[in-house]
Amino acid sequence: MPYLCQNFSDMATTADIKNGMCIHFNHAPYQIIEFLHVKPGKGAAFVRTKMRNLNDGRVLEHTFPSGTKLDDIKIEFRTYQYLYNDPDGYHFMNMDSYEQIPMPKEVINAPQFLKDGMECMVMFHADEDRPLSVELPSTVTLEVTYTEPGMRGNTATNTLKPATVEGGTEIRVPLFIENGERIVINTAEGTYKERAK
Repeated sequence: MPYLCQNFSDMATTADIKNGMCIHFNHAPYQIIEFLHVKPGKGAAFVRTKMRNLNDGRVLEHTFPSGTKLDDIKIEFRTYQYLYNDPDGYHFMNMDSYEQIPMPKEVINAPQFLKDGMECMVMFHADEDRPLSVELPSTVTLEVTYTEPGMRGNTATNTLKPATVEGGTEIRVPLFIENGERIVINTAEGTYKERAK
């Protein structure tokens, strides 16, 4: 699931950690994607985190001692429209100003499901006015371009078969899905959700 970065005023501490919070860490912007406050029987409490580097998309696990001060980042979200990709990256256009920005594949949460004209949320570092990452909508509707024929009358949903959707990505779908059908895909999991209505 895409997380929206939270903003905190002044200096944050480990007590403020939430999913989606963005911080400066090791000279790079990171987004907290998971965290766990741990209070061992002996010794000091700490917070175990999983963070995504917003420069290259890599995930890092790090443990902060409880009470550690964190350099949080002010974040803004803006709606951009996906245009195309080329060797310079994936190009998005601001819906208001028509300004275009290229983004590397590593900072897009599900680039394989991008479709021309799709509206996405681009997360900006508010103080530096710099784009950090791109979140697709939580679901997208795409057409099945190829799948083996299903068995007539087979409505079992627990048995899956491979299907290629527009854009060329292969996902697993129920046996009753046919070529040319439009299906709804969960972008965070990369999984079939339902037939498009």
